[in-house]
Amino acid sequence: MKQVIFKADDFGLSPAVNGAIELAHREGVLDGASLMVGARFAADAVARAHRLPSLRIGLHLVVVAGRPVLPASAVPALVDATGEFSQRLARAGFRYFFLPAARRQLAAEIRAQFEAFRATGLPLDHLDAHHHLHLHPTVLGLLIRIGRDYGLRAVRVPHEPPGLALLANEPGRWGRWLSALLLAPWIALVKYRLHRAGLRTTDRVVGLHDTGRMTTTRLRKVLQALPAGSTEIFCHPALSDAEGPWPLAVAASRAELDALLDPTVRALLTSLRITHGGFCDLPHPKT
Repeated sequence: MKQVIFKADDFGLSPAVNGAIELAHREGVLDGASLMVGARFAADAVARAHRLPSLRIGLHLVVVAGRPVLPASAVPALVDATGEFSQRLARAGFRYFFLPAARRQLAAEIRAQFEAFRATGLPLDHLDAHHHLHLHPTVLGLLIRIGRDYGLRAVRVPHEPPGLALLANEPGRWGRWLSALLLAPWIALVKYRLHRAGLRTTDRVVGLHDTGRMTTTRLRKVLQALPAGSTEIFCHPALSDAEGPWPLAVAASRAELDALLDPTVRALLTSLRITHGGFCDLPHPKT
């Protein structure tokens, strides 16, 4: 059996992203989206989600490259002079691991984001994190512990088999293989911790190395090559290509929206007998 979850990140980031997610679900194959509860246009995203009860919504945890939900004065060890999380991921990771004050404030911020999601009234389908920072051991431990209080049932594990990402013999293929090899032990540990906590994950993801470039052609090739099991195909659709400061400019893509809307993609799912849905449709892990 082959099961796919088509999911969009950064719900709430901008009107162009929010509109694309709604359109891709109404008229395309998009199954779900991850909500940035502290983003500027989160309220608009929530309103759209309530109009789309079949759109599975998860929490897109933001602890780097964004603004906290708590006041900056409550999390001074996490933010800079502008009141924003650091865009330097490695530096933030070291602080979260080594500084007790940062860990305490990080726990408070993660709980605040779960609370903000609960306040939307939307069912919680899954969790993932901005720039995949939930792979960080401190963040992972906190979200597992805190998530229990909010009904967390599924978490993305950003592990992409390099073979699926290299169907067109694209440049950078050796780097992808090396990255997958080096990360394999850590990914195995992350999956073990999640499964031990009773949290669902997919067998693999697609889109990790091709953010903004999951075109119709590439998506069709991926679907034709999928092995058995569950696969999350995540993307960053937008009504138009982003023209703004990082991180918006590296994410939003009209090409990815077009791929999700393309009727040949839906037809291929039918012909290959691939089902698609949300994270909470996955079987419960055996602990």
